[in-house]
Amino acid sequence: MATDLAAVAKARGIKYFLISFVDLFGTLRAKLVPASAIKQMQRDGAGFAGFAVWLDMTPAHPDMFGRPDPDSLIQLPWNKEIGWLAADLWMNGAEVEASPRVVLKRQIAKAAKLGYRMKSGVECEYFLTSPDGRTISDPADDQGKPCYDQQALMRRYPVIREICDAMLELGWGPYQNDHEDANGQFEMNWDYDDALVTADRHVFFKYMVKSIAENHGYRATFMPKPFPHLTGNGCHSHVSVWDATGKKNLFLNARDALGLSQLAYHFLGGIMQHATSLCALFNPTVNSYKRINAPVTSSGATWSPNAVTYAGNNRTHMIRVPDAGRFELRLLDGATNPYLAQAGILAAGLDGIAHKRDPGEPLHINMYTDGHTIKSAKRLPATLLDALRLFEKNKEIAAVLGEEFVASYIKLKMGEWRDYTAHLSEWERKNTLDC
Repeated sequence: MATDLAAVAKARGIKYFLISFVDLFGTLRAKLVPASAIKQMQRDGAGFAGFAVWLDMTPAHPDMFGRPDPDSLIQLPWNKEIGWLAADLWMNGAEVEASPRVVLKRQIAKAAKLGYRMKSGVECEYFLTSPDGRTISDPADDQGKPCYDQQALMRRYPVIREICDAMLELGWGPYQNDHEDANGQFEMNWDYDDALVTADRHVFFKYMVKSIAENHGYRATFMPKPFPHLTGNGCHSHVSVWDATGKKNLFLNARDALGLSQLAYHFLGGIMQHATSLCALFNPTVNSYKRINAPVTSSGATWSPNAVTYAGNNRTHMIRVPDAGRFELRLLDGATNPYLAQAGILAAGLDGIAHKRDPGEPLHINMYTDGHTIKSAKRLPATLLDALRLFEKNKEIAAVLGEEFVASYIKLKMGEWRDYTAHLSEWERKNTLDC
């Protein structure tokens, strides 16, 4: 073991460790382990019952063990006694196929064999609401176009400052915080890094924001569309591929009109080839489909895509190329599982490289007003059921991501869909009670 967590605990004054993992529904699970027991946990892992979480297991399955990755250690800035650790799941001496972090690590290993190293960054949007989540936390935040509203931003300065101070302390390189396009909505950006580092930080960021918001008497939600008339929570991902050393950006071509290399276009082509089916990972909830394909919001734009297209610095497309050597995938929403999001991007991109997929020419139009004129563009799924059916049919992606993982994911998500359709809504009562 390169890092002795017991020694780290003694040196830093850590009394407890959270050994954490994310299940297939994106829920963060953990055991709280005293520092006196961390040596054994680092060697053997913390025990869990797989049936108790969303991982497609039965009560008859043997114990599952979360082996903490010492490189992921984060000492909670707001509670120094606790260290957080991302864990990989094992059972009977083998990695759990449906473990999201394992799925991502396998894609990273495949890329490494080809000499590639994906780097990424995420833009996590969230709302600060009342504790019950029914209203935004700030009644005075009522502008029609509230994006970048300084007054509303500074009324929530104590929360924003504490989160940003924590990221500064952790060395993430946060560089801007803003009030987003919806009333009560915020976004905080930090530096991009290797895909696994970004995914671990994405998981912790959500936990951190929720915890700090609770400490201030609010609730933070990353729900894709918590308020029907407001812009939803996106999770835009910026992507580039580098050489094995991480020093040369293989997406960069200064002579290209958009600043992208042939490798980048093939990677982008893979994303576009598989985007509709990967919505099952990128937009994983029933609520997700109230964000994409959404009607115009009170601010005048949804800022979410409706078709599989790309462009230069144009935010109305699913993929935007804001600068040379990288692109921004604007499809993902706040409910996406951080590990499966990066795994899906990398799997699709590697497929694009392997098959030299052509993304076609960029479109230089406003997709919100003129998108209907592009008949060749694939439309994004209208519901979670549509996305799951497309994901299930995509044998190429299943082969890359792992058939056991894909089968488990579809099984559990189909169950969620059935639960949703069995729910009797107030809309149904209002519109069909007297039919």
